[in-house]
Amino acid sequence: MESLNTQHSALSTQHLELSTQELAQALMERLTISPNDWHRLKSNRNSRASEQVAAALVYLLKNQPEEALPRLEQAVGWLDKSISAPPCPTHGHKGQGS
Repeated sequence: MESLNTQHSALSTQHLELSTQELAQALMERLTISPNDWHRLKSNRNSRASEQVAAALVYLLKNQPEEALPRLEQAVGWLDKSISAPPCPTHGHKGQGS
């Protein structure tokens, strides 16, 4: 049990060494939907809203509210179902250029 407490303490110390902005950036990177997960998560409202809120937090911490606001509005749109996922950008482009 002591090793678990030691691991938790080391993790807490590691987080204390990161700035608030670095933690927000790490959260944004964690919540950003990767290209491999795009089709699976593109319509997942919680995932999409989380991604937008994390990005907004990064901009707020950089004192860029004009960049944060549209991302917060997008997050609200996902949550209140006023927006939906756009079609996949690769659909409809098959065979072009060949």
